[in-house]
Amino acid sequence: MAENTASDVETSFRKFAVHGDSKATGKEMNGKNFAKLCKDCNVIDGKHVTTTDVDIVFNKVKDKSARVITYEQFNTAMEELSLKRFKGKSKDEAKGLIDGLIAGKEPANAGVTKATKGGAVDRLTDTSKYTGAHKQRFDESGKGRGIAGREDIKENSGYVGAYKGSGTYDDKVKEGKS
Repeated sequence: MAENTASDVETSFRKFAVHGDSKATGKEMNGKNFAKLCKDCNVIDGKHVTTTDVDIVFNKVKDKSARVITYEQFNTAMEELSLKRFKGKSKDEAKGLIDGLIAGKEPANAGVTKATKGGAVDRLTDTSKYTGAHKQRFDESGKGRGIAGREDIKENSGYVGAYKGSGTYDDKVKEGKS
């Protein structure tokens, strides 16, 4: 069973390593994704292990000039965090519990892609509350009426809008010739 859990942990490592980075190969994980893994898999409990502890352990296990850790360095970091997270347990037992938390998990995208709709947006887009000229532009179901809903429909007769003698030009020209 320990071998199965180890492969599940490595699979989770690879999924978190490529999360949010289109160029990542899954063999190395950056600090942001390491913190996300610890948060999403409940390694960070807020009491014994905090985000600061996770950042410190990440910087301790990575190479001095590197910005990423390998899977072997990840295992070293998890051993160190497991002793903090499960105080009073043996090293192997604590590592097994941490592996159980991580195994089979994927990066959570909760609330990332959803657009939130506030009360103001609902109120401003509710066509049943429109008044005046705006009310005439929508039917009872809230669907727009288009040009028919507008009061001022443009005429293409060639006359100015308020001109009262439209269509009388031909009559005047004919009277002048006769």
